[in-house]
Amino acid sequence: MKEIKIESTISIYDTINELPEEVSILMEEAINIRKKAYAPYSSFLVGVALFLDNGKIITGNNQENASYPSGLCAERTAVYYAGSQYPEAKILKMVITAGALNKITTQPIPPCGACRQAIAEYEIKQKSPIEIYFSGEKGQIFKSNSLKNLLPFMFDNSEL
Repeated sequence: MKEIKIESTISIYDTINELPEEVSILMEEAINIRKKAYAPYSSFLVGVALFLDNGKIITGNNQENASYPSGLCAERTAVYYAGSQYPEAKILKMVITAGALNKITTQPIPPCGACRQAIAEYEIKQKSPIEIYFSGEKGQIFKSNSLKNLLPFMFDNSEL
């Protein structure tokens, strides 16, 4: 038997005020769109803002459906919209913020597994990493320089 060691590096910002200005702007966009999420079943609202290499900012939020799992997460809503409207553009930054309606979310909330796979597809497609910042409503903000930190064994098309 052999073992491999996998390490990830995550940067931590204590407040939104510590973020670079362009990321702070994206965080405000993500917070604003989070408030418009449609989440009547989970009462858990998620907002995302993407910054593309063409200068565009794309936002998305989660959209639930009584027929689980027919809803769509905020990350995939934004990524798929960016892919459909700006297919040649690269996603440079993704900012995610999440919060529950019945309590204050203080832990950074990363993308779910399905969203990690969707983000991985775009990193592979564009041949460059996506900076991912994620937070709760309050507290620290985590930053990953690439989805590979969050999903080290990515499934891609190399074996298809």
